[in-house]
Amino acid sequence: MSSATPSAITIGKSVLRPKSSDVVTALFIGDIVGRPGRKALVEILPLWNKNYSPDIVIANIENAAGGSGITNDVMRELSGMSIDVFTSGNHIWQKRDALKILDSYDNVLRPANYPRRNPGKGWCVYKGRRGHLIGVINVSGRVFMDPHQVVDSPFDSAEVLLVKIGLETHITIVDIHAEATSEKKALGFYLNGRVTAVIGTHTHVQTADESILSGGTAFITDAGMTGPIDSIIGMSKKAVIEKFLTGMPRRFEVARSGKVCINGVLVKAYASNGRAFHIERLQEVWQ
Repeated sequence: MSSATPSAITIGKSVLRPKSSDVVTALFIGDIVGRPGRKALVEILPLWNKNYSPDIVIANIENAAGGSGITNDVMRELSGMSIDVFTSGNHIWQKRDALKILDSYDNVLRPANYPRRNPGKGWCVYKGRRGHLIGVINVSGRVFMDPHQVVDSPFDSAEVLLVKIGLETHITIVDIHAEATSEKKALGFYLNGRVTAVIGTHTHVQTADESILSGGTAFITDAGMTGPIDSIIGMSKKAVIEKFLTGMPRRFEVARSGKVCINGVLVKAYASNGRAFHIERLQEVWQ
């Protein structure tokens, strides 16, 4: 472990707490960005596992290799970090290795609403650390995303998958990888009372709107990122600013120096019915 002492922020929203025997806890890690994000997570995740004793750890890894995509070497590294399920998004395809990884790992997901002929799958049911079966769904938004991205409705895709997952468990966590706040919130309300949590990813900025919706679904627009703070959503500032100034293509690289922020979300729910009673934003700064 690093000798550096992380600074922590924990902000939560709760309703009535149940008996400990009827609690399932999910820890969600915001988009991991490149080597800085991976290095920081090696140090911080063991602390979070110790402090929060999650039944399942889910992490979005679409930017884990060089800030865009995933490689075999990075996947092996991540597999040693006590992460149970890996979600992704539109950038997962940026490295060729992803095609094989998605077909080789049952716990690595790509958005379920991509065409069926694409490798991999968009959902799984995972047996948690205390024996609870936990469904995980990964979908991509469509508003303000890549105009060449051909995906089905995330609403319809989630609807279909809930029928399948419902045969095994009533505990379901949804990663909605999307740009538009409105689309994420709409999905949260659409699935309210039918899933345990709807957690947004993609924008790399942790939002302060965590809540328990009326039907018992935990919601947050974006979990944030696990990556360098002195950056533009994880990337080196110079190239990004030059692209805004000139409109010309620029090669983006992960920022390499400075402190790293590890963002996450903790959700607690009734194991008996899958309804959430607590959602908490987590943020630690590591150097």
